[in-house]
Amino acid sequence: MKVGIVGMPNAGKSSLFNALTQAGAEAANYPFTTIEPNIAVVPVHDARLERVAETVRSSEIVWDTIAFHDIAGLVAGAHKGEGLGNQFLANIRETDAIVHVVRTHTDENVIHSDGSVDPGRDIETIETELIFADLDAAERRHQRVVREARGGDRHAISEEAWLSEVIEALQAGRSARTVPVPEDAPDVVRLLQPLTAKPVLFVANVDEGDDGVPEAVAAHAAAHGARAVAVSSRLEAELSELDDEEARTMRAELGVGESGLQRVVRGAFELLDLIAFFTAGEDKPAQCWHLERGRSAWHAAGEIHSDIQKGFVRAEIAAWDELVDAGGYAGARDRGTLRVEGRDYVMRDGDVITVKFTP
Repeated sequence: MKVGIVGMPNAGKSSLFNALTQAGAEAANYPFTTIEPNIAVVPVHDARLERVAETVRSSEIVWDTIAFHDIAGLVAGAHKGEGLGNQFLANIRETDAIVHVVRTHTDENVIHSDGSVDPGRDIETIETELIFADLDAAERRHQRVVREARGGDRHAISEEAWLSEVIEALQAGRSARTVPVPEDAPDVVRLLQPLTAKPVLFVANVDEGDDGVPEAVAAHAAAHGARAVAVSSRLEAELSELDDEEARTMRAELGVGESGLQRVVRGAFELLDLIAFFTAGEDKPAQCWHLERGRSAWHAAGEIHSDIQKGFVRAEIAAWDELVDAGGYAGARDRGTLRVEGRDYVMRDGDVITVKFTP
């Protein structure tokens, strides 16, 4: 999973990136500090897997990962190349979701490229640039597809109709995600890769001590079907320099219950409607995986390995807490909470699965 961190210059993107990854991406008090996107792969910790691994006596824990891309600040006119914008917009297209950092803190020592703090204005600036970039891409693709549609190609006919609706929506200031995807051409989004079709998590960069999402950000997110969390990038950067115990103590003193990483990672996975499932065995690695909600045991097997999916026979599945409560697989089997399921079983968040397959 690739998540692009975007926002206005000096919104706190690189500071958040540093706090999330402890990768040391350069952060400075002037625009365009980040030229190439910094990329860091971060483990996604899940306390449930730790309990499972301890119960079944696994040899180690292997976490799933999320890749954060720190993309340079966008400014008005980015779609026309202002502020090196074209390069940065291309970097966003490579991501699965967008974390949009919005400055709401009031530190006067941090320069704002527009001279004042205005979350609503900053959000509109970024979204306008994404819309203009999508409009340019959609119009160029429409010119190519319309020729194929005139030749009678059925897929091209559906795509041309969809592109026409997308262009109309973008011209009206609406995102590409508001246009339904045609059932007979489900790959049109992949072919266009519109920025405004990507799910968005707004991160309000708040003052130290603030824990709530400001109304301006929360209302905009709600109106556009997005999610929002509050994080103090400065506080998180400071805490990231401490060891785990010191960081926990300081969080408790400040009344901050969870880290910025936990908030952002949870929000990012909620964006894509993913669930976690686990594999674990005695003297074997315990591993965390993620899967689209509603997918089956057969799809879960494919996440583990394509050969396991191809040779799928059946799956033994238990809820993580029932497995822990039973003291392991033998106890869960005796209680009947370790079940044998077929390929069509719909996976649930926190399931522990062992797939039986033929090589």
